[in-house]
Amino acid sequence: MLENISVKEIRCVLRGKFKKDFALKKDKLFLTDIAVVGDKVKFDLNDDGTGFIYEILPRENYLSRKVPKIRGASYRGERLEQIIAANIDQVFIVTSVAEPNFNNKTVDRFLVACESSGLKVTIIINKIDLDEKSIYKKWKELYSKIGYDVIATSRKTGVGLDELKNKLPGKKNLFWGQSGVGKSSILNALYLQLNLKVGEISSYTSKGTHTTVTSNMFFVGDNTYIIDTPGVREIDPYGIKKEDLGHYFIEFADYINQCKFNTCTHQHEPGCAVVEAVNNDLISEERYDSYLRILDTIEEDIYF
Repeated sequence: MLENISVKEIRCVLRGKFKKDFALKKDKLFLTDIAVVGDKVKFDLNDDGTGFIYEILPRENYLSRKVPKIRGASYRGERLEQIIAANIDQVFIVTSVAEPNFNNKTVDRFLVACESSGLKVTIIINKIDLDEKSIYKKWKELYSKIGYDVIATSRKTGVGLDELKNKLPGKKNLFWGQSGVGKSSILNALYLQLNLKVGEISSYTSKGTHTTVTSNMFFVGDNTYIIDTPGVREIDPYGIKKEDLGHYFIEFADYINQCKFNTCTHQHEPGCAVVEAVNNDLISEERYDSYLRILDTIEEDIYF
């Protein structure tokens, strides 16, 4: 039995001097929070029960992406980093087989962001009750063969929910995915006390509507935490160079060191063992195509 701990919520803000000193130290602008969900902090408690954060402790890890392409979301030509959460034990990438349709290219972008942060990942393919042709089985087999844990779920029938819940105790679990894939519905089914708002699918765009607007961490007992994140429509991994991208496609690992050039981008260089593996059906064409698409979107940024 895992030890139960007492959790008390204290509303805190950052001291103004702390924010100013932090920005000066980094020599850049910030569009996202300095302290994020999952951070361990030191704070002073006020008489009214609120607090002032004066120190953020070093992070064991964190998950981030590039800030979406909106006006002002860059600094010196570089798109800024948006940190989703910190000190995470495992990430669950939530997708759906229908409404919205499964998109392996988007899943692969999520995976690259997680792999570049060294995070343990499980893929959830939700809404399989809508999958009359069992399309999900193809994708479950593909990602399982690569080495990922994949759970097929249905909120309506309950399939897969027990398997998923058994993975959560004693950990900080982050759920991340596109809008409308059923992330909040799954969490509500697992933990009735969460009572998260559930959105609908637009009949015009077939895309989900945003219901979670900020990341939140919930204590659900047995030293277990759930981090619920806003649904996203755009995901660009942050801080990755073209010559490093292949390291975050885990099935490339057996071939990367066999390439003729150590700076090989596995695209057009002679003597590329990754391309040879694709041609020999040792790496799936679907994943390789995802790799090339992400490679084409990597800007030649300078990361601070």
